[in-house]
Amino acid sequence: MGKKIRALENLKVLDLTRVVAGPYCTAILGDMGAKVIKIEIPGKGDDSRAYDPHVNGESVYFANLNRNKIGITLNLKHPKGKEIFLQLVKKADVVVENFRPGVMDKLGIGYDVLKEVNDQIIYAAVSGFGSYGPYSQRPGYDIISQAMGGLMSVTGPEGSPPTRSGNAMGDILGGMNLAIGILAAVNARHLIGHGQRVDVSLVDSVVASLENAFERYLYSGMLPKRMGNSYASIAPYDSYRAKDGYVIIACGNQKLYEKFCTEVIHMPEMITDKRFATIPLRVKNNKIQKQYIESWTTKHTVDEVVDLALSKGIPAGPIYDLKQIIEDEHISKAREMFLDVDHPVIGKMKVNGNPIKLMDTMPDVQMPAPTLGQDNDYVYGEILKMSKQEIKDLSKNGVI
Repeated sequence: MGKKIRALENLKVLDLTRVVAGPYCTAILGDMGAKVIKIEIPGKGDDSRAYDPHVNGESVYFANLNRNKIGITLNLKHPKGKEIFLQLVKKADVVVENFRPGVMDKLGIGYDVLKEVNDQIIYAAVSGFGSYGPYSQRPGYDIISQAMGGLMSVTGPEGSPPTRSGNAMGDILGGMNLAIGILAAVNARHLIGHGQRVDVSLVDSVVASLENAFERYLYSGMLPKRMGNSYASIAPYDSYRAKDGYVIIACGNQKLYEKFCTEVIHMPEMITDKRFATIPLRVKNNKIQKQYIESWTTKHTVDEVVDLALSKGIPAGPIYDLKQIIEDEHISKAREMFLDVDHPVIGKMKVNGNPIKLMDTMPDVQMPAPTLGQDNDYVYGEILKMSKQEIKDLSKNGVI
């Protein structure tokens, strides 16, 4: 067999990002074979290098999001550092950053400068509020995006205060959208003959993710309320108590509902009950119906409920904790959502797998995250053809 082809192996990416949204984006690109050069501040590096947990002094948090990347240090505030960066831009396809809008311009290496050096360059930036608009200069973190993007307003138990999602959803959505934008711009180069800017906002990303919540408000005038695990458009579609935990049952249409009532819980009377006859009525009376359903689910374990429901074609599933996910044969093993990596300092560790499965050019993890400045000699010596003495002088003068 010939060499394995990786989907993005023809792309060179300069990664100036840090923490979550940007590194998540470039990890996606790296998993697909792009040559990602992560550029960090000399002596300090990405802010997330300080985030716990640490093993042997190295951040596992950082190592997860920065696999499949080559790592160098470069002081972009130093004139020589800017000069070197522009040399790298000449050889690159994509520059990715997540500074506050305008920072790169102040450094003298914004898009208007870079496109003069390489008109094919794609300049991709993710920030809290985007590069234009009244809020563009506001600082933006994930929790701000969840707050102002509306996610917190619809998250949490009924009657509870607005609640943050249990993960950095705004950052992850922003990183995903930035990756999509980059790949669209790569294709657009063939159509328009040059690169372009890609501008992604964390807040925009969260707003877009709420999809039909806005439609419900626009066409009813009613603000969506926090509903816990129930759903505003379908019922029964919720979490239910079982003997040993909670289980999800999701009857997404009338046919599934009727089958659930007759073949799973054996309550056919709920099909003709006027309170539950239609989807809108079941949504309205969900609390009442939930009591009937839980009178059955609480007599069974989670596994029993799931197995019985699935045997009748009714969508159902357990609510997993992280331990169960890591041990699950489908998610962890068959779908390879956790991969073993041998890190030079941390040692053997697991990193997240890539959720995008390209069946002929499967994403994979070929390299652990770099230690700070690990690949300076390779990038400056092999790619930019600097001598060992030049590299030594750059280090001595604080440029790298």
